[in-house]
Amino acid sequence: MTLDELRAQIDRIDDTLLKLFNERMEFVHQVGELKNTTGAPIYRPERELEILTRLKEHNNGRLTPSAIDALFLELFAVARNLELPERIAYLGPEASFTHQAAESRFGAMSSYLPVGSIKGVFREVSALRVKFGVIPIENSSNGIVSDTINCLSEYNLKIIAEVVVDIHHVLATTCESLKEIRKIYSKDIAFGQCRTFLEDFGLEDAEQIPVESTAKAAKLARENHNSAAICASVAATMYNLPVLFENIEDSGRNKTRFFIISDFDNTPSGHDKTSILVKLPDRPGALVEFLNDFEDANINLTKIKSHIVEGVSIFFLEFNGHKEDKKIQKILKKHKNSIKFLGSYIKEADDI
Repeated sequence: MTLDELRAQIDRIDDTLLKLFNERMEFVHQVGELKNTTGAPIYRPERELEILTRLKEHNNGRLTPSAIDALFLELFAVARNLELPERIAYLGPEASFTHQAAESRFGAMSSYLPVGSIKGVFREVSALRVKFGVIPIENSSNGIVSDTINCLSEYNLKIIAEVVVDIHHVLATTCESLKEIRKIYSKDIAFGQCRTFLEDFGLEDAEQIPVESTAKAAKLARENHNSAAICASVAATMYNLPVLFENIEDSGRNKTRFFIISDFDNTPSGHDKTSILVKLPDRPGALVEFLNDFEDANINLTKIKSHIVEGVSIFFLEFNGHKEDKKIQKILKKHKNSIKFLGSYIKEADDI
């Protein structure tokens, strides 16, 4: 076919897609009306997983699994916003990795509220000023985020989803050569994650100026001569800051895991993970006895971290399964005075 003929076929398919999208939205609207009568939440991660899994199993074309995720997650987000526009608070500012994690689940159409602290995100969700909150829980290089554990202990909200984001940094600057760079702005942990790059390119003598976020680093580098930023590529784009080097992090496996929090529980998906906080009696063997119950029930513990909250030692535990599983219910009931249930949600990764 000629180019014009190929384009005509694409136009025909686009017209068909538009008709089918609108048809799908009509059924989504009917589902939304039914949910409104019962008070059920619009966002159901387990239902979205079910759809994506089915589509990938039926796929026999050029679309890759990640392409299917990208297309349909955005379609799901559009549908939710047509039914019930809801605000999402996240640890800001704009163009931060937390912002990217939020958009990967709630799409470009959602209403986002950047908040200056993790506790602030919890406050907004708890006060019902927003429906969802997105906060970091751990980084593969820097470990657990203490502020998130403290807030999970303090607030009665639920983890409804996890999001794992690959962390890539760029060196962005208006300088034409590395020799011109006298100052580098970034978040404190980003300097540590890019130490080898800085040494290899003779930038270890440049003044390293820690700021609240890599997004702010990009803004400052744009405003100040002889300076650069270690930041996310989206932050560099946002402030029109040219990227000199990409993927400058020491580890290509650097990831951050985020939690989405809200005020409801998920139903089982068949591919779930559960998070809890545990405060055990202060006596010898208490922890061993507690953990033995998981072994006896053949429950796979994927994470055990000790933490201090207001001077008291607690444990942050994660394991495979949903709270409605019979063997997990048995443990939750047996240790109900020691356990704070945080949420059962679709497992995106065993560990990072």
